[in-house]
Amino acid sequence: MINLQPYSNPQYFILLIGLLLPLIIGLYFGRRFKVYEAIFSIVFLVLTFGGDKWQQGVTLLGYIIYQFLVTFGFQKYVKNGGKKTEIFSLFVILAIIPLTMVKVAPVIPANEPITIGFLGISYLTFKTVQVIMELRDGTIKEVDPIMYARFLLFFPVISSGPIDRYRRFVKDYNEAPSREKYLDDLSVAVKYLFQGFLYKFVLGWLFGSYWLPQLSQAAIINGGLHLSWALVGYMYCYSMYLFFDFAGYSLFAVSISRFMGIRTPMNFNKPFSSPNIKEFWNRWHMTLSFWFRDFIFMRFTFFAMKKKLFKNRIRLSQVAYLINFLIMGFWHGVTWYYVVYGIFHACAIIINDYWLRFKRKHKKQLPSNKYTKALAIFITFNVICFSFLIFSGFLDTLWFHPMHH
Repeated sequence: MINLQPYSNPQYFILLIGLLLPLIIGLYFGRRFKVYEAIFSIVFLVLTFGGDKWQQGVTLLGYIIYQFLVTFGFQKYVKNGGKKTEIFSLFVILAIIPLTMVKVAPVIPANEPITIGFLGISYLTFKTVQVIMELRDGTIKEVDPIMYARFLLFFPVISSGPIDRYRRFVKDYNEAPSREKYLDDLSVAVKYLFQGFLYKFVLGWLFGSYWLPQLSQAAIINGGLHLSWALVGYMYCYSMYLFFDFAGYSLFAVSISRFMGIRTPMNFNKPFSSPNIKEFWNRWHMTLSFWFRDFIFMRFTFFAMKKKLFKNRIRLSQVAYLINFLIMGFWHGVTWYYVVYGIFHACAIIINDYWLRFKRKHKKQLPSNKYTKALAIFITFNVICFSFLIFSGFLDTLWFHPMHH
């Protein structure tokens, strides 16, 4: 059986657009062919998780069954009037156990590598935790099993997001757009499709496959613990590759969603033009950063305020940033550079908050014009690129490379 990884080659896109045509025609005439869409989605899930990836497919199936038991078990508890924080916390822990096992497995010593994950497990976990939390809040009154399956297994976003919200997805899915609205969606979908090709297959390839290996080799030859121009070049090149590759993928996911009449939220909004680090996180991998903001940062803040853990609001926000970004770091992987990356961004936001407070107090003394804004963007860009150098893991390779021992 053939195996096609999402958005990886022309064959995938040709097959995708061909099978999308009946859905596009149906939506143009104001009808959503739900049965065809379900069959179509299953075909692409089988193509993604079939062939030599069949073990991932089996794991995905087991994972979905497990999360259904957790989610609908909690829904039943809430419907019966259950409100205990301990029970809610238990269900959240149950929802994240599979992802935690996948993230911890690589650092557990074993003769054989443990493979228990599958493509997209993180993004599915974010969705399930979000639904459990919103069931508890009462913002989701009831989860429909078929709709929940559609939401979790919506194939354009399954492997790497963007992370949609259940209520937003359901609203789109239950209402076929008007012809005028759908024609707007189609024009946006085509635009994003071509922009995705430019980002991922042209610019992403140039930075990631053409220039990055050369800079990597030069940096290792010059390397060790001292700075080299090749390492500086690697830092900028990797940052560009990371953006164009991931933003390109995200554009494909949003584009295909629009073809299907679902307005999946955007993931990037000119992040490198951010004048400060906080603004950067409002523009970079937005669905992930908003998820962490809503379900970790804000919830910890409310919990700490309710329990009066901190007298000082500034200290509270600083601790919340550290927890938020530490968890984000560990989510990327249990290695020193992901953890340091998380701490680095928490510290950067804390320093930025100090600066913003200082600016507010000294408005008259500090100039604010296009030059100061350009300087702010330049500084922020370099701080971000340095953080991506940490994130890349290349420093680990450089400092511990056999050539330098």
